[in-house]
Amino acid sequence: MARELALQGIYQWRVAGGTINFIEAQLIETKEFYRSDEKYFSILFKGVLSDVSTLEATIQPFLDRSLKELSPVEFAILLLSTYELIHFLEVPYRAIINEAIELARTYGGSDGYKYVNGVLDKLALKLRAVETSAQT
Repeated sequence: MARELALQGIYQWRVAGGTINFIEAQLIETKEFYRSDEKYFSILFKGVLSDVSTLEATIQPFLDRSLKELSPVEFAILLLSTYELIHFLEVPYRAIINEAIELARTYGGSDGYKYVNGVLDKLALKLRAVETSAQT
C-alpha cells in the first residue's frame, strides 16, 4: 500500500504539479493511508521527489525514448522502482520489479507492464550487479 500511495503522489506531482508537502497531506487524508506503512511511504515519496534529476539520469540510458514521452504512470513507476533499487538494498531486486509490474498492470496501459519490466531488468543489472549475478 505504501508503494501504491507513493505512486499516486508521484503521478499527481507529474500531472498536476504541487509541492511535496501539499500532495503528502492529501494522501494522508485518504482511508488507504492508514492501511499502509506510513514511514515507508514517506521515505519513498519524499525521497523520489527530492532526487528526480538523479533518478531521471539513471533511467534515461535504458529507455528507447525520452522520459517525457512515457506515460505518467510508467514514469512514476520507473522513478519509484529505481529509487528503491538504489536505496533499499535489503529488498530483493526481484521483489521491487514484481511490485512495479503489478502497479503497471493495475494503473498503466495494457502493455505498460512489459515495458516497465524490460527497463527495470536492465537497470537491476547495473544497480544491483552483485545481486543479479548471484541469481544467475
